Amino acid sequence: MSARAGIVVTGTEVLAGRVRDRNGPWLADRLSELGIDLAHITICGDRPADVEAQLRFLTSEGVDLVVTSGGLGPTADDLTAEVVGRFQGRESFVDEELERRIAAVVEPLLKRWRGLDQAAIETSTRKQATVPAGADVLGPAGTAPGLVVPPADGHVGPTVVVLPGPPRELHAAWQEAVATETFGTAVAGRSRYEHRMLRLIGIPESEIAETLRVGEEQIDGLDALEVTTCLRRGELEVAVRYEPPAEPAWEGLLALVRDRHAPQLFSDDGTSVDEQVAALLRGSGATVAVAESCTGGELAGRLSGPAGASAYFAGGVVAYADEAKTGLLDVDPALIARHGAVSPQVASAMAVGAVGRFGAGTAVAVTGVAGPGGGTEEKPVGYVCFAARLAEGRELARDLVIPGERAEVRDRSTTVGMHLLRRLLLGEPAPT
Repeated sequence: MSARAGIVVTGTEVLAGRVRDRNGPWLADRLSELGIDLAHITICGDRPADVEAQLRFLTSEGVDLVVTSGGLGPTADDLTAEVVGRFQGRESFVDEELERRIAAVVEPLLKRWRGLDQAAIETSTRKQATVPAGADVLGPAGTAPGLVVPPADGHVGPTVVVLPGPPRELHAAWQEAVATETFGTAVAGRSRYEHRMLRLIGIPESEIAETLRVGEEQIDGLDALEVTTCLRRGELEVAVRYEPPAEPAWEGLLALVRDRHAPQLFSDDGTSVDEQVAALLRGSGATVAVAESCTGGELAGRLSGPAGASAYFAGGVVAYADEAKTGLLDVDPALIARHGAVSPQVASAMAVGAVGRFGAGTAVAVTGVAGPGGGTEEKPVGYVCFAARLAEGRELARDLVIPGERAEVRDRSTTVGMHLLRRLLLGEPAPT
C-alpha cells in the first residue's frame, strides 16, 4: 500500500463559509502527483481542542503524513504550531535566527504604516518564531514560517507539515517541505502512479457504469485500475489511476470506451474542450468573437482565458436587451418580434452580427432563459439557443432545455457553446 496522508484546513472563517478553501484541493493535487494516497480532508475552526481532535483522528486512521494549512499568524487564535508541537511531544522554543528573519520581513511594513506599536510588533514576531524543537523550519514566505514536525522519540504517529494559510505563502512553503529529508522519510512507501483522464459529452454516468461491467468480463486486471467518474459542466470526466504494471488494463479500458462511446468521447488524453478549441484556433490562425445573452460574458471568459488568447479572441458583446441586440449586433427588430429574443433565428443573427462587428473568422452566439421566473410554457427556464458560425457561412446550431438554477444554466450553456465551436472548427456536424 502506498503512503497515505490527511489534510487539515484550519480557520473559523473557512469553517463558517466566509472564505472558500483553496488550499485543500491544491494540496490534494500535489499529494497525488507525488504518489501519496489522500485519505481525508477535514476543516476545523481555530480552536486548539478541535485542531488536536483532527490530528488524533488522522493518527487513528494510520496516515503517514498530515498537512495543515492556516493558524500561523501573529494573533492569539493562530495556534497551529503550538498544538502540533504539543501533539508530537516536542517542546517549543524561540528560534532567534527565525525571529531575525521575520523581523526583516516586517521592517518595510513599519515604514509604510507609521505609528504602529513597536512592542506589539516584537511580541507578534516572537510568537511566530516560536517553533517545536527538532522541526524543519520553512521560509518564511510571508511572516509565517512553515514547519515539518516529526513525532518525538517515544511517540508513534505521522509527520505533520504545518503550512501558512495564504495560498501564495503555502505554495512556496510546500516546495521547501517536500525537499526535506523528514518529509521523504515519512512518505518513503509512496507509489508511482499513472493518471489518465477521459472526457465525454452527452452521456450519463450509468452508461460508463455499464461499460465498466462489460470491462470486468473482457479485460484482465481491470480491478487494478482506480476509476472515478464525475459530472462537471455537463461533461462526464472519467479519471483513472493505476500503477505502471496495470498499463495493459488501462489500454484495454481505453479501447473499450472508444468502441462503445466514440461519438461522445471528445478527449482521451485529458485535454479540456477549452484547450482543444484554443489549439484549433491557434493552428488555423482563425479569430473568434462571441455574442451572449443569458451567460453574462462567461463564454468570452473561457475563450479569452488561455495564455496567448489575444492572438485569436477578437472580442464579445453581452446583449440582454433587445435594443442591445439590434444596436450592437445588427439583429433585425422584426426578427425578434416574429420569433422572440430567445430563438434559434435570433441566435443565428447574433452570430452573424458578431462576425461582422469584430471582423472575426468565427463567432459563437448564445441566447436563453436563465431564470428565475422568466420562462413560459413554450420556452421554460433553461431553454437556450446556440449558433456557431464561420464567416464564410457554415453554421452549426442547436437549442435545448438545460436543467438547474441560473448559475447551472449559465455554466452548462458555456460548455455547450464551446463544444459547438469545437465541432465547427473540426468540420463535424452538430450533436443531435
